[in-house]
Amino acid sequence: MLSSDEARTRAAGKPWSFLHISKPEIDLPMGTDPYAPQVYGKAAENLGLMMRQGILTRDPAPCYYAYRLIMGKHTQTGLVAAASLAEYDTNRIRKHEHTQTDKENDRVRQIDALNAQTGPVMVAYPDAREVDDILARCSAGAPDADATADGGVRHSLWVVRDAEIQARLTRAFDAMPALYIADGHHRSAAASRVASARRAANSRHAGEENYNTFLTVIFPHHQLQILDYNRVVAGLNGMDAGAFLARLRENFSVEKSPQSVKPAKPAEFGLYLAGQWYRLALRRELIPASDPVARLDASLLTDHLLGPVLGIKDLRRDKRIDYVGGIRGLAELEKRVNSGEMTAAFALRPTRMEDMMAVAEAGKVMPTKSTWFEPKLADGLVSLVLD
Repeated sequence: MLSSDEARTRAAGKPWSFLHISKPEIDLPMGTDPYAPQVYGKAAENLGLMMRQGILTRDPAPCYYAYRLIMGKHTQTGLVAAASLAEYDTNRIRKHEHTQTDKENDRVRQIDALNAQTGPVMVAYPDAREVDDILARCSAGAPDADATADGGVRHSLWVVRDAEIQARLTRAFDAMPALYIADGHHRSAAASRVASARRAANSRHAGEENYNTFLTVIFPHHQLQILDYNRVVAGLNGMDAGAFLARLRENFSVEKSPQSVKPAKPAEFGLYLAGQWYRLALRRELIPASDPVARLDASLLTDHLLGPVLGIKDLRRDKRIDYVGGIRGLAELEKRVNSGEMTAAFALRPTRMEDMMAVAEAGKVMPTKSTWFEPKLADGLVSLVLD
C-alpha cells in the first residue's frame, strides 16, 4: 500500500489520478492526518468532480464486466459483479482472515463519505468450466477500458451487456456451493457494516438496494497467483548463531546451501543467517495429517521455530518480526539481514489456493501474513455507487 508521500509523488501532475480519491490527503496540507474527517470529505469532493467532468461515467443499466490482469507471463480473467452481502454474512462467501477494527473503520468512513465502493474485493470461484469459457469469449475482442499501471500490470475491461450471457453467468454462480475471499477482507467487512447501518436507518428497506451488495472481481481459483510471504526477525532470543542452529537441529534437518533457498516442498524453509543460506526441513512426524491450519507452512514455522525457539508468539504485535512479500524476491531478505537491521530471514513456500480454500471450508482463519496475491486489483477501474 502506498504511503501518503508516495501517493503524492505518483499523482503529481495527474489531476485525474484515482489517488485523489483513494489517498485524498495528498490534496490537503502536508502532515494532515489521513484519517481526519476532512480527508474523507475531500475524497467525496474529488469523486464528484470526476463524475461531473466525465472522467468517470455510469453505465445506464446494470451489467457485468470481464476484467483481465496481465503481469509478465501471468494472466487471470475474472468477473466484476456486485455480490450479495447476505451470502457473505451467512458465510456462503467464505472468509479466511480476521480483520483489524481500525482498518475496517477507515473503510466504513470512506464508503459512507463517497456513497460508493471504489475498491473491489478479490474472490475465487471453484471449478466451473462454463464460466471460464464465457469469460474467455467475453474478453476476446478489444477491451472497453485498457490501462497499464506504473508497475507494468495491464488492466483490461470488457462490458458484458448481453442479457442472455448475463443470465447464464447469474445461473452459474447461483449454482456454486461457495465462493472464497482471496484478498480484501477489510473491504468486505466494511461493506457489511455499512449495509447493516443503512438497513437499520431505512424504514423503506426492500433488500434490492445497492448497499446490500459489495464490489467484487471473481476469478477462477486455478488462475489466482499466490506468492511467498516471508519472515525476518531481529535477535535470536539470547542465542548466538551456533546455539540457534543447534536448537533447530532438534526438530529440523539443517543443510548449508551455496545459493538462496526457495522452498518447493511442504514443511521446507529457507534460512538466511550470518551471510549463509540453509535449507530447513521439519521432521515428518511433526507435520499434522488433517488440520488445514496447523499443517500450513506458516503455522509449522510458528509452532516449531518462531514460538518455541525464538519466543515470538504474538505475530501481530511482536516488534521482533516483520514480513516481506514475495514480490520483493529473496534478495530483499538478504538485504534486511546484511544491513544489520534483522538477524535472520525465513523463506516460505507460497500457500496453495487449495489450502486457503480448505481453511475457509473448515470455518477457520489463516495465520498472520500467509498469502500475498499478485497482481493486485486497481481501485476505481470499476466502482459501485450505493443508490
